[in-house]
Amino acid sequence: MRSICASLRKRLFIAAAGLIVGMVVGFIISEPVINLLSQPIAQIAATHGDSYTALNFNTVTSGFDLRMRIAFSIGLLLSAPVWLWQLWAFIMPGLTRKEMRYTVGFVASAIPLFAAGLYVGWLIMPHMVEIMALFVPDTQGVARFYDYSTYYDFVFKLLLVVGVSFVTPVFLVALNLAGIMSGRAILRGWRVAIIVIVVFAAAATPAADVTSMLLLAGILCVLYFAAAILSLLFDRRKARRAALEPTA
Repeated sequence: MRSICASLRKRLFIAAAGLIVGMVVGFIISEPVINLLSQPIAQIAATHGDSYTALNFNTVTSGFDLRMRIAFSIGLLLSAPVWLWQLWAFIMPGLTRKEMRYTVGFVASAIPLFAAGLYVGWLIMPHMVEIMALFVPDTQGVARFYDYSTYYDFVFKLLLVVGVSFVTPVFLVALNLAGIMSGRAILRGWRVAIIVIVVFAAAATPAADVTSMLLLAGILCVLYFAAAILSLLFDRRKARRAALEPTA
């Protein structure tokens, strides 16, 4: 028990150290990140030709708070290989060699898919901000002041939701490898899956932004069918191996 606690403390310390290093890097590059986040707002101001559209910092510590939020988010992403490895190294003694191979494959697939989801979310985000700005009355006396905290939360949650949604097909393949769900079962549920994907895409994007909704739904549908086809291939390989095994 003591050895397990000591190992856990060691893993947590290394993961925390990686997070701190990543946060330092994130804090250093927070200025260009804030500039990138502010581009949709600047575009809205340029389109309407007014000075009533801006990212609003309404307290003395707002600027520092935003930089720390950005630093934490970037640090969490940059240090993901470190804390994921520490998590895997902690549970590795309890896994079989086959389970360890599946775990490594899961992590190796999930990280690039999550990064791709973040990129797609980043592409969608400016269009969503600009379209939502069209619903603000363009009359005298009306200003578009975006509170920094609300604006950052909106962007962060959007990127997180889209990023996680891209990892969902990996869970389907993992269920197939674990023998819980066959490839045929995954493929048979394509109608329900498409409905769920469309509803999710509609909820994750504004109702007026049909282009972003279709883009997100289309990518998720492709990933779903890719997971189903991959699961079918795994099932075929399992059946071939079972057929070659001698019967008792």
